[in-house]
Amino acid sequence: MVEEFQASNEVRALVTNSVYRRAVALMEADIGDEIVALDPDAGNCFGFNEVATSVWRSLEQPKTFDQLRDELIEEYEVGGDQCTRELQGLLDDLLARRLIEESAEEGNNLR
Repeated sequence: MVEEFQASNEVRALVTNSVYRRAVALMEADIGDEIVALDPDAGNCFGFNEVATSVWRSLEQPKTFDQLRDELIEEYEVGGDQCTRELQGLLDDLLARRLIEESAEEGNNLR
């Protein structure tokens, strides 16, 4: 996620037909397994931890929540419930910062 975050105990209802995609083009610099990114248009700088970096890189192509969650479960040692909660928190944060967009799924060409 951007900086550190703690997932809330409540997970908002997931819209199963949602697709997530990047909303902005950021200038990025790798620092180990993390990135520092600059939105030159808005003048904002962001620090992505390892998991947020993985999700951000994955969103080079539009992905559903399930696709993102499955990739994280495969990449990290994390249970499904915990991954669902924390991924939802990350996506909510990225949406609030207008770094990604959420829209209805566009057919079955995402898998």
